[in-house]
Amino acid sequence: MIARLLNSLLAPAPGRLPEPDARLALAALLVRLARADEHYEESERLRIDRVVASRYGLSYFEAAKIRAEAEVLEAEAPDTVRFTRALKDAVPHEDRVSLIEAMWQVALADEARDEREDALIRVTADLLGVSDRDRAIARQTVENAKK
Repeated sequence: MIARLLNSLLAPAPGRLPEPDARLALAALLVRLARADEHYEESERLRIDRVVASRYGLSYFEAAKIRAEAEVLEAEAPDTVRFTRALKDAVPHEDRVSLIEAMWQVALADEARDEREDALIRVTADLLGVSDRDRAIARQTVENAKK
């Protein structure tokens, strides 16, 4: 599955991703975000598992397996723009804010905001067509849920 998704991401004009590939692409984007500050911690891995399990109705075991595959994909994958393009094609516009919320959940899992994580979320939101206002609301929603 990783090889197929990599080939799709590297294609000059990639098509719409099937559901399993979209899940893996989101998990890989979350892994990339968690690694952005060069401290990929257990709290971030667990948060990715929770986000994937909740979003796709999976068990934690299934979500952890997807995350493990996503870690390999993220290490081999091209730039973030291609992940984002794949997700933009796979996720309806009205659901894209939830992708940004998922990113904030991972970014804030270690209780520290990092400028590299903030920058990656900002770029991803722009590429997904999510406004600055909606991105800020997504962050506030996640921060308020943690209280």
